[in-house]
Amino acid sequence: MCAWTGAAAFLASLLVFLYLYGITYGRASDAGPAGRGVVIDILLFSLFALHHSLLARASLKRRVESVVPTSLERSTYTWTASALFVIVCVSWQPVDGLLYSLPGAWRAAGYAAQVAGLAMIVAGASAIDVLDLAGVRQVLDARSGKISAHMPLKTDGAYRLVRHPLYFGWTVFVFAAPNMTGTRAVFAIVSTLYLAVAVPFEERSLVDVFGESYQRYQRATRWRMLPGIW
Repeated sequence: MCAWTGAAAFLASLLVFLYLYGITYGRASDAGPAGRGVVIDILLFSLFALHHSLLARASLKRRVESVVPTSLERSTYTWTASALFVIVCVSWQPVDGLLYSLPGAWRAAGYAAQVAGLAMIVAGASAIDVLDLAGVRQVLDARSGKISAHMPLKTDGAYRLVRHPLYFGWTVFVFAAPNMTGTRAVFAIVSTLYLAVAVPFEERSLVDVFGESYQRYQRATRWRMLPGIW
């Protein structure tokens, strides 16, 4: 039950984000001087980023497993990350200003790009075991007596374009909004910078897990998260 509700919490956190980013953050704000709001927003996302990065490290995973059953380690991570992400999104401070508002056909192109970004995220997620990511697969394996194996390395489909298609899709989605308010711009910049900073550390862990196979994949697929850029 804990694992399935954790997966539901993860989905709910994404829906909360989509609503807030799509509706609430898109409203122009007269919140006054932007400095205070920007600082609070950076601190909020840093809290989420700190958890997201630290608990992904093998040493801290082992510490969590000393407190909860091994099969619930991933679910614990999912629960905590989902709760923190909701807190960040709900507490996000409005930032004054409207950077731009795309007209006519450009507006439609912006929405189309956001849909494409979401499609890239779905494509990247569907290529791997979503139940494993949510912490459900580990519990099912434990109940059936199976030994949980690490997810296999994926190099096809969306993973041929960039090594981190979920991050690419996220970047496209947050930056393609036709109305780029100050609130949205700060969220887009801060969250994307975090992903860019996290990629080298994540890839280091992937090399530790997959060894030469991942290094060959790095050589074959040049771009990390932004085709033609990085």
